[in-house]
Amino acid sequence: MLEQELLDVFTSAVAPPLAIAAAGYVLGRWREIDVEPLSTVTVYLLMPALVFHSLVTMPVGGDTAFALVTAMVGFTAVMAVTTAAVGRLAGETGSVLSGATLAAAFPNVGNFGIPVATFAFGDIGRTTAVVFVLVQNVLLYTVGVYLLSSSGAGGDRTAAVERVLTLPVTYAVLAAGVALAFDPVPAGGPSLETIGMVGDASIPLFLIILGIQLADMNPGRTIKRVVPTVGVKLLIAPIVAVVIALLIGIGDLEAGRAFVVLAAGPAAVTPLVLTIEFTDDQGEELSAADYVGSVVLFTIFGCLPIVTGLILTFDLFL
Repeated sequence: MLEQELLDVFTSAVAPPLAIAAAGYVLGRWREIDVEPLSTVTVYLLMPALVFHSLVTMPVGGDTAFALVTAMVGFTAVMAVTTAAVGRLAGETGSVLSGATLAAAFPNVGNFGIPVATFAFGDIGRTTAVVFVLVQNVLLYTVGVYLLSSSGAGGDRTAAVERVLTLPVTYAVLAAGVALAFDPVPAGGPSLETIGMVGDASIPLFLIILGIQLADMNPGRTIKRVVPTVGVKLLIAPIVAVVIALLIGIGDLEAGRAFVVLAAGPAAVTPLVLTIEFTDDQGEELSAADYVGSVVLFTIFGCLPIVTGLILTFDLFL
């Protein structure tokens, strides 16, 4: 029975996103593909649609939502500070350090976390994952873009702020707030369904971009550089999540368990897409995109026993 549950988790939640990334990898090995136009389409069109649709259709209660948002912001802040400190001790600087910080601070709660949380915890797991996605998107497309744009050689902080303010996702959040306040978008209507369809396209495209990026990488060359960041993501993140969940006191037990499992997932793909789009580190021995892509790759495989162990522990003892 236990073996069947493990197999079900893998086949329904883990194998599909891995298969899509593998397809991107095969494509990248077969043809030379420039990922920058793909990341531009994702950042400026697909992701704003996903954020808007998720906000206006999110089913979540007030107290639990507030506790989850607080826990997620706290987790992200602690992980970012910890990773930045470890990265500086390891000698990382500039855009590589910024990319490493984002990679470890933001787990993959979209294409990896949503199916895993849904399978393990049902509707409350999916809702928790959706809230996590929204919190991450707001932070990534504001603070994250600012860090990437202002780091590295010639980083301009004023230009970085201007770039954040020109991102469509910022206005997608504002538009969603208007929609929730005045209900101008009919629920279930063709306009909302169209926006949802456009937003959903970002998930497989994220994974394809990851696969293409990995096709140009040499993991053996980067593994020593990324070990500190990978270690923080795999070993420190679950502990931080448990402590944060206990301190915040998330009222719904299932939501708290889902939060910990989501936080223990692999590094998110979005920081890789943003690193490709907003950093300029040509001539560097190891680009920020290669660094972040390596972190994503190694944490995907490294987190599998950790996430599975957490789910089984919760099932057996809590």
